[in-house]
Amino acid sequence: MIIFFSGTGNSKFVARELGVHLKETQIIQLKGETLYDPTKSHLKTDDKRVIWVFPTYSWGVPPVVKRFINECNFDGANDATHIMVTTCGDDIGETASQWRKLIAARKWQTGCAYSVIMPNTYVLMKGFDVDNPELAAHKLDEAPKQISEIARRISENIEGDILTKGSWPKIKTGIIYPYFVRFCMSPRPFKTNANCTGCGKCARACPMDNITMGAKCPQWHDRCALCLRCYHICPSDAVEYGNATKNKGQYFLE
Repeated sequence: MIIFFSGTGNSKFVARELGVHLKETQIIQLKGETLYDPTKSHLKTDDKRVIWVFPTYSWGVPPVVKRFINECNFDGANDATHIMVTTCGDDIGETASQWRKLIAARKWQTGCAYSVIMPNTYVLMKGFDVDNPELAAHKLDEAPKQISEIARRISENIEGDILTKGSWPKIKTGIIYPYFVRFCMSPRPFKTNANCTGCGKCARACPMDNITMGAKCPQWHDRCALCLRCYHICPSDAVEYGNATKNKGQYFLE
């Protein structure tokens, strides 16, 4: 079984590619009520492995994924080995250690952990933007090789993680991540500019069902995952996050 959460398509791509390599018949996307109210989820598996695929958020596990792991109803999870595959623009800090603690708290068995470098998507702070087209294309060319190797190691039960932790991983995950989650994940700065046509694509695409359409433009509510799908998917470049997204690029992988 593969369970994945994806905002801009990177983790979805990885989950699908792994599914092809491993011939997985159960690939479940976390979205809608299953994601924002995990207590109503009812997963079941007879598989001996469960692969969790998700993006790295500020060198940690996305809060919505943490909550899902903590609260989901999951028959068969105790009999499976749980494997992590996280996508990142550059590095993941101690995301794997954080994920292992979450899995262990459910008394589930953890296996290996992997990271896959994909194009950058975070644009909400100064100095953060999408990759230039050449770098993004290079990462997308290299990703299938990483995924193929991960799939081989999983299928052959090869031990050992393959992770890009980067420099100062404990500081990034231990200090920056909790600060980011507490102070930098509010949906309140989201707005639209004059380019908005009211097409509703952002509302339909939101994995948290957090956006509703007003008379002329979208409105954001309070259960945002800050996945930035609404920003990156907008065909008119009309979604803004305060002034943070001014002159920033877009990236979305179908």
